[in-house]
Amino acid sequence: MSNTVIPLLLDSLASAALIFFAAVGLTLVFSVLRVLNVAHGSLYSIGAYVAASICLFIVSRQLSPYLSFVALLFSAVFVAALFGPLIERTLIRWTYGKSEAVQILITFGLFLILEDVQRMVFGVQSLYEDAPMRLLGTSLIGGVVYLNYQIVLIGMAILVIIGLRLLIRHTRLGRLITAVVADREMAQSIGIDTNRIFILAFSLGVFLAALGGALAVPTSGVAPGLGADTMVLAFAVAAIGGLGQIEGAAIASLIVGFVRVLAIYYVPALDAVAPYAAMLIVLLIRPYGLFGSVTARRI
Repeated sequence: MSNTVIPLLLDSLASAALIFFAAVGLTLVFSVLRVLNVAHGSLYSIGAYVAASICLFIVSRQLSPYLSFVALLFSAVFVAALFGPLIERTLIRWTYGKSEAVQILITFGLFLILEDVQRMVFGVQSLYEDAPMRLLGTSLIGGVVYLNYQIVLIGMAILVIIGLRLLIRHTRLGRLITAVVADREMAQSIGIDTNRIFILAFSLGVFLAALGGALAVPTSGVAPGLGADTMVLAFAVAAIGGLGQIEGAAIASLIVGFVRVLAIYYVPALDAVAPYAAMLIVLLIRPYGLFGSVTARRI
């Protein structure tokens, strides 16, 4: 029994961890900026491409393989620093207060542009480098050999959840974000620089997406189409948890990770369908998601 249950649980948690990084960034951006960023999946795949390219460079120059761990984190920081302020200032800022349809159309256009940029810069070949996974080795858990790298992914997802809660509840920046989320106009009237808060929140969302993509490289690599797959999956998770709900994104990631792995174990043909079937069931019962609620809309 343990030979099946333990791998099922650990695989589900590892899958949920990678999904969570993409979904929580999307959720964070929506909760602060009230923008549905369809291009979020492309930022995930760009993080993966940058991480894979740097790791392959390290290997080709026969540098210390332990630098690959630094490369994963650096890739996420680099993508966030480059694309976060740039996209928010030049494009996203013009969608504030617009209808959801306008936001989706504009960010979908950005998604198409970023997908073409990736093909021009990185080509159409798959990239893969598993040095971080090989360096961490394996462990025997419940009689089953398991990759330590996937256990680290689970730990990092937990740290991100704790870090975001501490940031929002116990820091000055978190209180400013909370004020902006509660009432943007009131926050502006008392002197809060909402533009700065928007840039920081959007860049943090980009960082989380790029980090998820970078961390996925050692286990699955990166290939054209990753951004689209991640975007759809992240929206499914956000819908299950409730748009703008960080705790909801965490619980929804666990649900999606579990149903995906369950399908892979027992009904492989339903692997791609399982997350969206779970979303459909949840939304039929809770139309606004597990943690979502009906809110008044200012017009």
